[in-house]
Amino acid sequence: MEDRVAVISIIVEDGEAVSSLNRLLHDYGEYIIGRMGIPYKKKNINIISVAIDAPGDKINALTGALGRVKGLTAKANYASR
Repeated sequence: MEDRVAVISIIVEDGEAVSSLNRLLHDYGEYIIGRMGIPYKKKNINIISVAIDAPGDKINALTGALGRVKGLTAKANYASR
């Protein structure tokens, strides 16, 4: 399968979800280009962007696994080529 570039946007609403989030990102670390996290204290959430270069099924698997973690939401946005 061809590698794709995507950005996974993650909103963390429950601090208890952070350990699961970090474990999943570690598991897919070979595909991750970089990540940026922004704490938004006004709303008591954290906003994380993860740039990834991986086969589409790996991106979907990571995004799906993240989406199943209670206390956070995740969506992937793919580059057009």
